[in-house]
Amino acid sequence: MYSILLTAMIIVGVLIILAVLMQPSKQQDALSALSGGGGDLFATQKARGFVAVMQRITAVLGAIWFILGLTLVYVSSH
Repeated sequence: MYSILLTAMIIVGVLIILAVLMQPSKQQDALSALSGGGGDLFATQKARGFVAVMQRITAVLGAIWFILGLTLVYVSSH
């Protein structure tokens, strides 16, 4: 049981890395954060299309990874 959960956690971890790397860069947001970017305060838009899908996939994979981690701790302690 432990080895199956550990393998699943490694696979989900690799999928999280791939999902994060596939997300479009937000370089403009980073530059405005460093330069003060007060003009963009109310210009935020809701993510749509590919960006929204990738954000959801990353969030779901992160939740699965966290649950697998807690399950691994429980299984290894018993």
